[in-house]
Amino acid sequence: MTASPKSPTAWPSNMNEPYDIIDTVRLTEKATLLAEKENKYVFRVKPYANKTQIKAAIEKLFKKTVVAVNTCNYAGKKKRERTAAYGRKSDWKKAIVTLKKGDKIELV
Repeated sequence: MTASPKSPTAWPSNMNEPYDIIDTVRLTEKATLLAEKENKYVFRVKPYANKTQIKAAIEKLFKKTVVAVNTCNYAGKKKRERTAAYGRKSDWKKAIVTLKKGDKIELV
């Protein structure tokens, strides 16, 4: 019997490494406004990462104090390439991380 991708047995064993939890920083217009006005930063993270793992990873990587973590799961979109057969983008998760007042992350 094989484990489904969302079951705990399918998770990688090294999930405590920050580089395995956080994929990229989302640098969009909305994310930039959140960073400037509300001290919130947007990251694309692994779908199986939970809020406590994300918080620990951000604190370890950037050495800043995290106040709150909000997450959103996104379903992958259908994509089509010149044929009637559909492909699919992978599902992903977004994390919005609020830092302690006075802390900043220099992204660019």
